[in-house]
Amino acid sequence: MEDYFAKTRNGHELKDMYDPETNTLDIRSNGLYPSNVLSNLCDNAFVIDGVSCASMEGFLQSLKHADVETQVKICSYKGGMAKKKSSDSWKTDLILWWQGRGYNRLSGEYLSLVKRAYTAMFLQCEVFRQALLSTRGKRLSHTSGHNDPRQTILTPMELCDILHWLRDEFDEYGASE
Repeated sequence: MEDYFAKTRNGHELKDMYDPETNTLDIRSNGLYPSNVLSNLCDNAFVIDGVSCASMEGFLQSLKHADVETQVKICSYKGGMAKKKSSDSWKTDLILWWQGRGYNRLSGEYLSLVKRAYTAMFLQCEVFRQALLSTRGKRLSHTSGHNDPRQTILTPMELCDILHWLRDEFDEYGASE
């Protein structure tokens, strides 16, 4: 079982990603809690459309593959292993796949699918839910990654918009805590 509150991982010091001057938490896998748990690389398991995902990274990387069996396999991978299954082939036509259906990367339908996956993770994964709710009152950022949606399956702004929406939409989950 992973210690989400650890100060080190694999011999590396985890960093405090909170900036009190701007009241901003940068989401990073090498950050201290809750930054690390909000990273797509964290082992936040959930199920979407009957498919078990070991991490959000597994789900997102699976979208780059049209074959349903390959998708299911990649969904079962935790963060680092899932990231190794990345492919750039989707960039030629900007089509990403889920359960045999193609989604244009620039479409609202695609972002709705990703938002649905994050919602499933929030509702099903207590560790992720508590980490996100613990950031109430803070601005979330993600300072790594591409800002061009033609180059990435999720921009930092899209990620933070989804997390802010989730935190606000489901705030009652932590209202009594």
